[in-house]
Amino acid sequence: MKKIFGFTLAEVLITLGIIGVVAALTIPVLMQKYKNQVVETRLKKFYTSINQAIKMSESQNGPKEFWYASYSGAVIGDDGKPIEGTSQAQAWFENYIGKYMNILKYETLSDGTFLVYFPDGSSLEQLNRTQSRDWTFYPGDPHKCLEKYNNQVYDTIGRCSFAFQFMPTVSNEYGYLWTYHINKGFEPWRYSWNGDLDELYTDCASNAHRKYCTAIIQNNGWKIPNNYPQKIFY
Repeated sequence: MKKIFGFTLAEVLITLGIIGVVAALTIPVLMQKYKNQVVETRLKKFYTSINQAIKMSESQNGPKEFWYASYSGAVIGDDGKPIEGTSQAQAWFENYIGKYMNILKYETLSDGTFLVYFPDGSSLEQLNRTQSRDWTFYPGDPHKCLEKYNNQVYDTIGRCSFAFQFMPTVSNEYGYLWTYHINKGFEPWRYSWNGDLDELYTDCASNAHRKYCTAIIQNNGWKIPNNYPQKIFY
């Protein structure tokens, strides 16, 4: 007679339980790592492509310091809705930058700002309707990002959107505040930064605007560091 060896029901259940615990611990980590990688890739691609576009524009329009301007977004009508075709900021962007990039479409938002959609699923938004100096880059669906934070764009920064600035020239006494932007293209937000790396992390970890978060990632070679203060999603 041959003995047949096998697992008891209790042993099978214990094994499945262990597998379940391991999966519960590792799958979220792997998913977050994947999200981080997508964000890293799209951030770097955006930074490279938009600054290449600025260089191409300079070859036709002259130095960016002369064609740069900070324009407002769409005019808000009496009904509280933006009037299509009235955004000076969008017209300026399309003429000096957009036509040198691969863009799917433009969208005017309810507050008068506009979105620029790219083929990889990312987008760029004019951060404030009153000027076109400050920008927000979304690695994924901007509306999904905004809905998660009740359409409060400043709450999304450092989490599912990332702050940039385009300020290549300053003509007043506050130029020292733009040290990391003057004579440059689109750069991660470093307005008034004192050069201390700890300040970047302190700002990014705060419940305020977290605009320095993008600079942390750039400083790390466009890789999200393990001690990044916020949880990324897109």
